[in-house]
Amino acid sequence: MTHARAVAAMVAATLLWSMAGVVSRQLDSSTSFEATFWRSAFNAAALIVLLGRLRGFAALAKTLRSNDLTLWMSGLCWAVMFTAFMVAITLTTVANVLVTMALAPLLTALVARLVLGQRLPARTWAAIVVAGAGIAWMYAHELAVVDSRHLLGVVVAFGVPVAAALNWTAIQKSRERNVDLLVAVLIGAALSALLTLPLALPLRASAHDIALLALLGVAQLAIPCLVAVAAARVLLAPEVALLSLLEIVFGVTWTWLAGEAPSSDVLIGGVLVLGALVANESVALRRRNLLANAT
Repeated sequence: MTHARAVAAMVAATLLWSMAGVVSRQLDSSTSFEATFWRSAFNAAALIVLLGRLRGFAALAKTLRSNDLTLWMSGLCWAVMFTAFMVAITLTTVANVLVTMALAPLLTALVARLVLGQRLPARTWAAIVVAGAGIAWMYAHELAVVDSRHLLGVVVAFGVPVAAALNWTAIQKSRERNVDLLVAVLIGAALSALLTLPLALPLRASAHDIALLALLGVAQLAIPCLVAVAAARVLLAPEVALLSLLEIVFGVTWTWLAGEAPSSDVLIGGVLVLGALVANESVALRRRNLLANAT
């Protein structure tokens, strides 16, 4: 996979991730824990089929029996990412959660610097700052006053960017070894389903809700997560985290198309995020072309 195709793959993955909000709005009565359980369970089931066809069921079973630390650490990170968001929004506002998640590129850059020794160009640092400011601008007017409940929600939400930073770095480091981290997505989905099942009981979701959650499990999690893992083996870890912010911009676009007009603050913030991403990738592409022509 070339760098350009990896960027395109990440954009496609974030587009699929972003439909969670607008689809979840159509649920009848499922609680957040039950919704998380069903979504993760369908995610795991779809991944068993997809990875079984892709890798072979015998090879998949062999990988799952592996005691490789990177594989299981990545799986745990996926489980945290799948679960923490839904738990956090039961404790605080969506705005608080999204602004907290915007820390992912900065945390990923710091972890990649410490673990991989990566030195990011100034343009990427600038893009991280501008994109983070854009997310903050989008939701600044909706931030809740911090009390004990909201503070707990922010702490839980903080698990998402921390897990993402560790995960993208682990995936990139796996290039040095023959570790199949596509299987880590399956591990994360299974762990998420197991962790949320006790909190989801008794299961009361309607057939309508289960159908929508099956759609989310397959199209919003299983497929884009596999695509993202493949792209993350090519891109720098902070670049993956930066591109992941498109999920928020696309999510706003989905709700806009569904009839919810965004405020001017949301539009300005979205322009900042998109501008930072486009500028970063444009400069990178120009430099790669110059180096190719020079050789």
